[in-house]
Amino acid sequence: MLPNVLRTNAADHVPVLGEEVRELLGVQPGETVVDATFGAGGHSRLLAADLGGLGKLVAIDRDPTVRSYFDRMKASIRGVQTRFLRGDYAVVLSQLAGNGVKADVVLLDLGLSSMQVDRTERGFSYATDAPLDMRMDPSDDLSAAEVVSTWDERELETIFRRYGEERYARQIARGIARRRAEAPIERTGQLVDVVRASIPAPARFGEGHPAKRVFQALRIVVNHELDSLEAGLPAAFEMLRPGGRLAVISFHSLEDRIVKRFLRDRARGCTCPPELPVCVCGHEPELRLLTRKPVRPSAQEVGVNPRAPRVHGSAERERARPPGLAALRAFSVAACSGSSPSRRCSPEWSR
Repeated sequence: MLPNVLRTNAADHVPVLGEEVRELLGVQPGETVVDATFGAGGHSRLLAADLGGLGKLVAIDRDPTVRSYFDRMKASIRGVQTRFLRGDYAVVLSQLAGNGVKADVVLLDLGLSSMQVDRTERGFSYATDAPLDMRMDPSDDLSAAEVVSTWDERELETIFRRYGEERYARQIARGIARRRAEAPIERTGQLVDVVRASIPAPARFGEGHPAKRVFQALRIVVNHELDSLEAGLPAAFEMLRPGGRLAVISFHSLEDRIVKRFLRDRARGCTCPPELPVCVCGHEPELRLLTRKPVRPSAQEVGVNPRAPRVHGSAERERARPPGLAALRAFSVAACSGSSPSRRCSPEWSR
């Protein structure tokens, strides 16, 4: 395996679906923007530009190494009040909401940032040999090496199947158990070798890297990614003012299902049985969907941005979208004017 010696340059970083995010969120001068997954700051730079020298931008990230990217961005913009908060976005958003902090725009760009992938020593990539780490916050206790080395074979099978949607989860878990009985599995290259040896030969040459789903599952478990998403969405919603907007970029079907379910439940109006002629429940939608279907990277973006492969087909119909395919969903908070005798609440949506 060849080492990846590239490093993400903040000035060169191209955020996935950057222009689509910018258009959907429609940031106006003087508003408050929260980038809850700052990373290398690509989206923040675009949204800060739309603030026009007025307003506030709050950047959140659990990875301490992104602070240098934030400092560079801060030095390049004028007039906008900026603040960096380190921590799991679900925890930080909950704290901000609990303290009564309000925002007009919140962005969640889920999964890995470019600079985490490019830094081989972090152990996120299956394409290079490195320590098997995968912690977004290096101060966290649990690493991928510990999971692979100490978790029961049945537990490994479960997480590979549940969080990686891995077809050969049982075979791979068994292969890990056998290999670690001989020697510890402490590097990404060792794990890739185990995966290759555990699956049928035809599967080694299928779509994508044979270890991508196993690495996805380990990363999700180590960083509690789906738990953060489940807790972070309602916290972000609570922070938004009426007319506030939230956009979420997901990269695999597990994330997208959570986002889709959250939006569906909050966008639902009347819940009365269809046979009733008028609404008696009084339930009104709390948000308006800005994207009925997920927005996908354009062909032009796919050509220039290796982090934005094209999504094939509608995510509304996909049951197991392969990992690494970007999908953007967004909504605006509703401003309902009280109960309506009609079948549905007819709010005046504000921007």
